[in-house]
Amino acid sequence: MKRNKTTTLGQAGAAVTRRGFLGAAAVTAAVTAAAGPEPARAAAGRRDERGVLDIAIIGAGLAGLTAARDLHRAGCESFVVLEARDRVGGRTLNHDLGNGYFSEAGGQWIGPGQSAIIDLLRELGIGTFPTHWQGKMTLLAGDVRARTESTGGLDTDPAIRRELEELAKEVPCGAPWTAKRAAEFDAMSFADWLAKKNIPPADRLSWVLGATLTTGASPVKLSLLHYLAMLNSANCDYVRLEGIKDGAQETRIAGGSQILSIRMAQALGDKVRLSTPVSRIENWKDGPVAIHTPDGVIRARSVIVALSPALCHRIAFDPPLPDKRREMQRRWPAFAPMRKTVHVYKKPFWRDQGLSGWIVQAQGPLLLAFDNSPEDASLGVIAAFVNNGALPSDPKAAEAELTRIYASALGDEALHPVAYHDHDWGKADDWSLSCTAPFPPGFLTQYGDVLHPPVGRLIWSGTETADIWATAMDGAVRSGHKAALQALQAAGAGRT
Repeated sequence: MKRNKTTTLGQAGAAVTRRGFLGAAAVTAAVTAAAGPEPARAAAGRRDERGVLDIAIIGAGLAGLTAARDLHRAGCESFVVLEARDRVGGRTLNHDLGNGYFSEAGGQWIGPGQSAIIDLLRELGIGTFPTHWQGKMTLLAGDVRARTESTGGLDTDPAIRRELEELAKEVPCGAPWTAKRAAEFDAMSFADWLAKKNIPPADRLSWVLGATLTTGASPVKLSLLHYLAMLNSANCDYVRLEGIKDGAQETRIAGGSQILSIRMAQALGDKVRLSTPVSRIENWKDGPVAIHTPDGVIRARSVIVALSPALCHRIAFDPPLPDKRREMQRRWPAFAPMRKTVHVYKKPFWRDQGLSGWIVQAQGPLLLAFDNSPEDASLGVIAAFVNNGALPSDPKAAEAELTRIYASALGDEALHPVAYHDHDWGKADDWSLSCTAPFPPGFLTQYGDVLHPPVGRLIWSGTETADIWATAMDGAVRSGHKAALQALQAAGAGRT
């Protein structure tokens, strides 16, 4: 694969647009919406007299850039951010629809309880707006079409929800493997648990759909322990986890979710180096750590590895990582690539018919389609999560098939989209592998205890390491805050 020339944001800020808590007295100002890129710093990645940075950050997604921003606000200038892609944002990415409108290809929603990302949005001066769900939802089953008034949530049995919520109270979201019944819960899938509840087939669809969209895997492949931990993050409230109204899908980010990473990176200037993949990390036990890139070796006292463990496994470590950590990275679940599509129309015509634009297909290539139009409704946008195995990989063929489905659900106006976008996270580049990480039965109790603790001079970050809202964008921000604090403490200890 041909590698692009290394790019820094100070050299090409436009390339990025394309593709407190710390308690430090030095933290006195937040980046605002009006703040453009800071002047390029000659000291970007500035080394001390021995040519060693205090901190290197690998990954310019929400976690890595949050950590970098916290370091900068705390007065630390001796750091650099290394990103393999030619863009920032990690698993957030905007489809540019023109005229300042975007549709999100990756993570996009936030909701109650996700205070870390809400605080970051406020500090960056980025607005939000409600997800549109009002109107009738369309259900498709073969040639049968049914419509039902949307409630802003999934129609599931309240008694079963309450039982599940009670179980979630036993599972700490930051360390589910420490729960008293962890072995029991991790030995079964969520599907195993649901099967004992004698749920009618017609009602099972909502349970399966909710878990699949939230975790990226069907309940059959999903550990009950993992799902309970996610529910615990949502205050043990099923509606908060899976719902739109009062739930984690309630709110969208003005300018698309990638705008957070773009704003943070612009403010960091030449501290961020794009198209700079890391292939090897040496001397991580005692330091200084040697980080090998195609453009040379970078040396740092500490390293924040803000990557999915599956991507960590692609890096060669010398000496080798501890056996259990290495095995955890090798076995990290990467079977949920997720694929999102976007149909753009001249207007959200379905709203005139009293339809929400939300479509569920019982069997077929469509998992869920939803109204993803901009707040001012100047365009009509139907985005969708699709069943990759049942949809052609060719974008033109996929567009045609989905268009036919939308026409059967919304009427013939759906036959005339003006644009189409398609993003498969398993195939888009070499730096994602999987959009989410649903844990299968048995994984957390075997490997969970090595997910968080630093190893030598290596600090692990990324949404999967968050104590709350792991796998969500909010979790990524939280993990970045935590990693920055750990790195600052390590830097301070190293100078005493």
